[in-house]
Amino acid sequence: MTKKFLKFFRSIKTLPSPGDKQKAKFEIDRWLAQATKGDAHSRLFLAEYDDGKFLKAIFGNSTFLTRSIMREPSFFLEILEKGPLSVSRSVLKHLELDIGQQDNLTKIMDDLRKAKRQIAILVAIADIGGHWSINQITSILSQFADKAVNLAVRFGLRQLTTNGQLNLSNCTAPEKSAGYVIIGVGKLGAQELNYSSDIDLMAIYDPAHINVPNPTDLSRIMIQLTRLIIKILEEKTQNGYVFRTDFRIRPAPGSTPIAISIESAMAYYESVGQNWERLAMIRARPVAGDMSIGSDFISRIQPFIWRRNLDFASIRDVHAVKRQIAAYRGGKRISIKGHNIKVGRGGIREIEFFVQTQQVIWGGRIPELRTRDLVETLNILAKETRISHKVAEDLANAYTFLRHLEHRLQMVDDRQTHDLPKTEEGLAIISKFAGFHDTGSLKIKLLDTLKKVEFHYDRLFKNSRNLGAQGNLVFTGVENDQDTLVNLTKIGFTNPNSISEAVRNWHRGKYRATRTERARQILTELIPNLLKTIGSSTQPNKAFIQFDAFLKALPSGVQTLSLFANSPKVLDLVINIMGNAPNLALRLSKNPGLLDNILSRDFYHSPGNHKDLDGELKKNLHYARDFEDQLDIARRWTNDKKFQNGTQLLLGTIEGYMCCKTLSDVAEIALQAMFACVRTEFEKIHGVFETGDMAILAFGKLGSRELMQESDLDLVFVYNHLPMETKSNGIKPLSANIYFMRLAQRIITSLTVLTSEGKLYSVDTRLRPHGKKGPIASHILSFERYYATSAWTWEYMALSRARVVVGSAKLLERIKKMQRSVLMQRRNQTKLKYEVTAMRGRIAARFPGTEIWDIKYKPGGLVDIEFIAQYLQLQNANAYPEILSPNTISSLGLLKKHGHLTSQACFDLIEGYKFWHNIGSILRITATTNLENIEYDKGPQRMLAQAGGVPTFDKLIEKINQTSANISMHYKNILGNY
Repeated sequence: MTKKFLKFFRSIKTLPSPGDKQKAKFEIDRWLAQATKGDAHSRLFLAEYDDGKFLKAIFGNSTFLTRSIMREPSFFLEILEKGPLSVSRSVLKHLELDIGQQDNLTKIMDDLRKAKRQIAILVAIADIGGHWSINQITSILSQFADKAVNLAVRFGLRQLTTNGQLNLSNCTAPEKSAGYVIIGVGKLGAQELNYSSDIDLMAIYDPAHINVPNPTDLSRIMIQLTRLIIKILEEKTQNGYVFRTDFRIRPAPGSTPIAISIESAMAYYESVGQNWERLAMIRARPVAGDMSIGSDFISRIQPFIWRRNLDFASIRDVHAVKRQIAAYRGGKRISIKGHNIKVGRGGIREIEFFVQTQQVIWGGRIPELRTRDLVETLNILAKETRISHKVAEDLANAYTFLRHLEHRLQMVDDRQTHDLPKTEEGLAIISKFAGFHDTGSLKIKLLDTLKKVEFHYDRLFKNSRNLGAQGNLVFTGVENDQDTLVNLTKIGFTNPNSISEAVRNWHRGKYRATRTERARQILTELIPNLLKTIGSSTQPNKAFIQFDAFLKALPSGVQTLSLFANSPKVLDLVINIMGNAPNLALRLSKNPGLLDNILSRDFYHSPGNHKDLDGELKKNLHYARDFEDQLDIARRWTNDKKFQNGTQLLLGTIEGYMCCKTLSDVAEIALQAMFACVRTEFEKIHGVFETGDMAILAFGKLGSRELMQESDLDLVFVYNHLPMETKSNGIKPLSANIYFMRLAQRIITSLTVLTSEGKLYSVDTRLRPHGKKGPIASHILSFERYYATSAWTWEYMALSRARVVVGSAKLLERIKKMQRSVLMQRRNQTKLKYEVTAMRGRIAARFPGTEIWDIKYKPGGLVDIEFIAQYLQLQNANAYPEILSPNTISSLGLLKKHGHLTSQACFDLIEGYKFWHNIGSILRITATTNLENIEYDKGPQRMLAQAGGVPTFDKLIEKINQTSANISMHYKNILGNY
């Protein structure tokens, strides 16, 4: 029964001592106690053979391996019987034959996690017993990763084909001709994956090789596919995970989708690719998916990586990155306790940077250096006399030793750690696991290794020269270049001197966004197209001033400038905003992260209805890590939607009045989400009222679903609870009035506070009972009593536009019933008309509306139409309750239907109301001053004319005056003079 293991044991070359002998003994006892009838003899043999040294080496050093072996005893015994190499081949074969055709998401995730656990066990056994070299270990780990990623790709492609999103004919191996490839970078690319490593990936696709029913959906589908692959590999289940994935190695990760087309990737690398990306791409290779597309990408990227001219400029870039890493990770000196053997001084990263910088510098001239394997590259560098054989030998030995130690650190508990223990006790344990007799031996070997690496690395960079480009000389110096001024004038600028001075300031690094050399390099490449784009806008000088302010406000510049360089359409849109929509430009300056939204293919499409928007935000919130993350996700989503709405308005793809409906939906959904998040967090401390509930009423523009850009939210908070429940049931109980007032204030703060994601809304609560003197949240009985006995006529007018946007069905119904009852009261008609006109007169005295663009307060403006609708509802609701509606246009239609408005009056008022909203929406994103200036404001004039449905700006002025006169006439006919 036991002879089958002897071959394995005789081939053991080395065996570490147990770091924790007591734990080893305990686990061996548990190992024997769990024996089954079929494997009892095998277990006993292992426990007794050579005093159980093999089991002690595992159980006394690695919690993860102990746990895994206890979970997979049969697999463990199979490795000892057949050998790690044979079993590894079986596992990889099983992946392809059995898991490769899996069509159940849960099953493939479980199968891959089990296979990962098995690979981890056999690799560890081969490593601990000295059966495999570092190269064999990293090779098997990399082979498994390749196979796992490819199976995830295959599964995702099948799913999308089944769903009708892709058309793929090869169902057995659809990835082979899918036009989609995963590129492995870093250690996976070099086939040197470590024991518990993340895998660095890029998702590349070629639209020309992908068959989709609707080509406009391609980017979204590729992103969906990539996210499914990430889920399969990375999501932590009861069986663990397969690999943590990192897709940030792709071009401009902050401004590009997670899956990028091959042409976009090449455009990036050919224009703004950075030196560190050249280093990263040295080790890139296709690992999964359509290998022909992958080979094409790798072939096309070679000129970016390997330049024929010697590239010493990259050394300083790379060295700066290394210094930043060292400083960040506390790597200024070598200290054994807690030292990071990857990024600390003398660590693995220094060896990698040493090799890769030499490859970048000399690889253009010496093709033999275009290799991925680090040790092989060191030998080639020595052969080509770029380094000495002694340096190559020292660094190769150091790399092998540090990778061995790295594996032992990670084997302990399957954590991607590179930090040595910080205590003597911890060092003693890891020393034994790494094969040393005592801590002192490890310290001597490690210190010698780290110092050798540090010495060779420092010598490499000590005499490096910077032969990089000096930048664009046209904008250097202290005086303006005359030829430049002429060219700026030709481009379209009327103030070339100030333009030239501003650009020179960019190059001098006076703004945070241009302080880095890389940012200025990108800017240098970008400036010709940037100035040309600004010069061709409707207001070049104004657009440049806004762009300068935008650049000045940026906290950093590389990502945003890279986005502009890589996406000319985005730059065109931004310049359009800068020139024609200063309010949008100001919002963009305060929150440049809004630009990320532009990259979405859905950005220029209709945002969808209330249900679509609500589902989108809920989906985003599903990935929130905690309460603050929930709030930031909601804020980001809301600001993205408002910016999208304003941009579509600017481009003329949506009318102003329709914008109002979308903005109202966004505000309502955001309010509901904020309420839910805040309430849940609030309840953790203060508990709940079992019989209580809170509702939020939206008044004004949100209540009538007519919200505009930059509109406030008029909110009123109402709550209810039974008298017998005097306090909430939380850790810190509160009385009802304090509880609901604090909850209301928390909700208001979540909406109004300025965060890194920007501010959402200003909130006005003055329409609550008793106004500023009243409590911020009203009990339902007080709320009902106030409107029954104490409200003013103007408050009934405001109530006619109110609706509940948050609250339980029961409380909502009660408020609606009260609202309807109050609005249907029989009223003294003479008193009603007097009080309505008196209120309008007081408003006119404070806001006379004499300016042509004051469309809200001007005679015949928005307020007049709203007063007409509200007055007629209060006048006639007692007999005709059907006319009640918070929406102005809807109420006007109902008033006509029931005979309280003539057809002509109804038509004029509705058309006028839409017209004012269309004009007002444009004014909210542009400006309300100097619009008549013919020379400087042609852009907004054109936009306003288009919004007003007329061919020219002069015709718009005529239409404004005519609309104002028509509405004023109807107001006087219905209500008389102010």
